[in-house]
Amino acid sequence: MYDFIAIGNALVDTEFELNEEILAKTGLARGSMTLAEKDTQNALFSKLASHQVYSAKKTGGGSAANSVCAFAGLGGTAYYHCCVGDDEFGEFYLSDLANFGVRTCKDKAMIHGVTGSCAVLVTPDGERTMQTYLGASSEIGMKNIDFDVLKGAKILYLEGYLAMNETLLPVIRQLISTAKTNNVKIAVSFADPAVVTFAKQGLLDWLALGADMIFCNLDEAKIFSDSDDDEKAVQTLLDYVNLAVVTNGKNPTHLAQKLAENISIEKIAVPSAKAVVDTNGAGDNFAGAFLYGLTQGLDLKKCVMLAGLVASQVVAKFGARLDKSDYVNAKKSNDLIV
Repeated sequence: MYDFIAIGNALVDTEFELNEEILAKTGLARGSMTLAEKDTQNALFSKLASHQVYSAKKTGGGSAANSVCAFAGLGGTAYYHCCVGDDEFGEFYLSDLANFGVRTCKDKAMIHGVTGSCAVLVTPDGERTMQTYLGASSEIGMKNIDFDVLKGAKILYLEGYLAMNETLLPVIRQLISTAKTNNVKIAVSFADPAVVTFAKQGLLDWLALGADMIFCNLDEAKIFSDSDDDEKAVQTLLDYVNLAVVTNGKNPTHLAQKLAENISIEKIAVPSAKAVVDTNGAGDNFAGAFLYGLTQGLDLKKCVMLAGLVASQVVAKFGARLDKSDYVNAKKSNDLIV
């Protein structure tokens, strides 16, 4: 049995360090994610090379995959539903998940095709801008899902990027239905401002099926609520769920709860990195660590503190994940979990 079940895109991240001037020449929306075909992504790689910008790192990626690796890295049991191609990147991707202790079913996850890839452009301030070729990930469907793994699980985690794929709604509906039958809590990640901007209806469709938790950052909450007011944006999320966790970089995290007779919104200070190197994966790791703490019986404030600690270590280095040993050390140093 697994405590944490997630579904999301399977992408191999290729990271680049570049300055603002070169980023502007790519035409990509700074700090956001843009979908692209493979030819378009190859053209981006060529443009970067023409400016002497070359890949700094290649790793397993995908928003929910980062969350599930954080959960497993901290010691939790986790299973990931995804779709990869039967190529070198697909083999690398599944092997990388296994190294973190995340289980998958290769027979269900691997199809004939090309594994998805994400170009992650990191500017000197640590902000990440992404261009994604979904590849095999765009083919994920019922055939890739093992609904039986939800039996005995504690959390079902839905990656917001998948809301951009309208054909996936039947899969999400079946996952949520199976989760509810098995008393599994359902968490939805907004994932990126682009998701909320272009696929808000998809998120609303998911939430209408009965989610319990939302994870997002403050910018995403404001876009979702169509409000520039922090408190109103956060409070709006409670129209859909009983718990919303809204990060805001190094600033305090909003912890919003719908209680029996009222609502509670607290701002909780979180650990911050001395220097931000790369924000890629910060929110993903935050969510994974928070949910790990929740499954271990921590109160919500301690879950935020553990999540903030892990996220602060992620942004202090290149790449969207910590090494497995670093997750273990983060848990030990926090003195929150024995």
